Amino acid sequence: MAMDVFGLLGNPVGHSLSPPLHEAAYDELGLEARYVTFEPEPEAIDAAVEGADALGITGLNVTIPFKRDVLECVEADELATRIGAVNTIDFTGSGPPTGHNTDAAGALRALRDHDVTLADARAVVVGAGGAGRAIAFGLADAGATVDVANRTESTAHDLADEVPNATGYGLDSLERIVADADVLVNATSVGMKEDATPVPPAHLHGDLAVLDAVYQPLETRLLQDAREAGATTVDGAWMLLYQGVEALELWTGRDAPVDAMNEALRSQL
Repeated sequence: MAMDVFGLLGNPVGHSLSPPLHEAAYDELGLEARYVTFEPEPEAIDAAVEGADALGITGLNVTIPFKRDVLECVEADELATRIGAVNTIDFTGSGPPTGHNTDAAGALRALRDHDVTLADARAVVVGAGGAGRAIAFGLADAGATVDVANRTESTAHDLADEVPNATGYGLDSLERIVADADVLVNATSVGMKEDATPVPPAHLHGDLAVLDAVYQPLETRLLQDAREAGATTVDGAWMLLYQGVEALELWTGRDAPVDAMNEALRSQL
């Protein structure tokens, strides 16, 4: 039986935690497979996807800076098209490779894993970049009303215009919108390797579920403050885990061994 090759397209990718995450799943499922990292030059991204297809690679994850660029190289599904970014490519079909975005599902599954109800919830997403876009669409599709708060307010308005039941705000509105929120997501890099938070602690309250997309450190300043406020906290490794789980299930058609993948991921953090 031929070995399945999966991988990650990005530049740089040296820091990636995806290989141990996915290889733990192959071991658990008894798959003859390997997960490798690829670092094409930005101008060679089309050739990289074509080459992967020609070589019979089964599936690729896509990270910075290529999530938008690969839209042109694949048949993107409806959600990835709306988000405007692809983070997973599937080569297993008979036609051209298909493009998907598992960041949205990763965030939703991370929240649901912590018993957070999303239907009819009021959600605040801080940040309107790539992660913020994916999470805002995902929350709206799950039935939440979404408030997008961003440093550049016009970007928040632009995103809110595209997302159903969404409104855009500047960061100066955070106090007001977080007061009424059930779910708060940090989709910015604030708190990554620094003791800083995008949301002042006084705005947090015990009825919130707080997901921080940052996973280094696992226990960000925002999550520490949220825990002290009595909120439910969900660290960024859960989102990272579940976007990987979604990709694996898409490629293999099998249920991912979530516990084994989670253990492998957390042992690296």
